[in-house]
Amino acid sequence: MTDRLFAVIGEDGRQAAAARALARAGCQVGGIGQIARAGYILLPMPLDDQMAGLLRAARPGAVALAGRPSERAARIAADAGVELVDYYARPELVIRNAIPTAEGCIGILLEKRPRTLWGARVGVTGYGPVGQALAPRLTALGARVTVAARRASQRALAQSQGAGAVPLSGLRQAAAGFDILVNTVPAPVVGRQVLEALPPDSLTVDLASAPGGVDLRTAAALGRRAMTAPGLPARCAPDSAGEYVAQTVLEILREREVAE
Repeated sequence: MTDRLFAVIGEDGRQAAAARALARAGCQVGGIGQIARAGYILLPMPLDDQMAGLLRAARPGAVALAGRPSERAARIAADAGVELVDYYARPELVIRNAIPTAEGCIGILLEKRPRTLWGARVGVTGYGPVGQALAPRLTALGARVTVAARRASQRALAQSQGAGAVPLSGLRQAAAGFDILVNTVPAPVVGRQVLEALPPDSLTVDLASAPGGVDLRTAAALGRRAMTAPGLPARCAPDSAGEYVAQTVLEILREREVAE
């Protein structure tokens, strides 16, 4: 991999950790000053339009790897003759990122509540990668977890891992029994009816990506404690999150080499 030159763009801890991991794997790694020479450009997640504008300085034929690029970012890359690959579209990265998300959420719950998680009644909406990482960890800490999920297979999986389960359509009925509600669904599933049913001293945490799944304005009007917690991997475990990005990028390149 010594012939691979990466321009790693971005100054947060996750990008720095990704650069170190790529270097350990034998890649040449530079910063923004190498963007005109590099065959590969590693951009942050999410990729905003301003950062994507840097691709205008890239050489045609370069491969840019970014997380959740906007449509305009994709157009900028195409106009510059740069191939844009969304590394966050890879399931393995989503699964890996769920680990620091779950750990970060647990840290928030311990910080924001005056009670232990042992014995706490916790609802988790959704049972994708984040729900699957979070619910077993909460159960291991002694919380009484109930998963609300649409698919019967997800509810069965939650039960096999020690949690209770209800259909997502039954969330309002179950909400009265929760001390904590954690949403992982990126759709409006925690609205007025659910918030009204929650106990007044409950805590709701929205882990879903924008636009989220919790009606925070209604929660405030009802006097319910609710908060959003986006980007936990970068905030809580930037070194791990950056290494996960690098692992995913290297796997993408390996697959491309095999295909060629």
